[in-house]
Amino acid sequence: MKHTTNYINTFIEIAEDCPVSRAETPPEKKIKTLALLQYEQIAKNPYQYTSDDVVFECYAIKNDISEHQKKEAEIQFFSKGQPCLRSSPLAKRYGFGIHHNAEGKVAVFPVESKEYQNFLNDPAIKKVKAMRSKKI
Repeated sequence: MKHTTNYINTFIEIAEDCPVSRAETPPEKKIKTLALLQYEQIAKNPYQYTSDDVVFECYAIKNDISEHQKKEAEIQFFSKGQPCLRSSPLAKRYGFGIHHNAEGKVAVFPVESKEYQNFLNDPAIKKVKAMRSKKI
């Protein structure tokens, strides 16, 4: 059975304990962090990839999975549940909301943006909070 991280017509709000009030681009480091990999893939390609695409591609990059190994690795990867983008550092730490459109494709929006507020006020879009970084 294939598990999925995809949402449809859903907006992931920043976490209640997100430390920023304005979105920050994840910093460049010698080895790219998960946050930067996700940011680059989503921000540079809005509404081109599903959550599953982003989650697996970042896993493949972090684990040096070659192109010819990807198909089998993806089947193995999704054979068990994986964390969805509610656990993404973009929404937990860096102040980006993540919108999933009707096709399940994703884009990011800074918390201070008009688009972010529009998603919050749109009754047709389901809202979920990003996971907290700290337990209550």
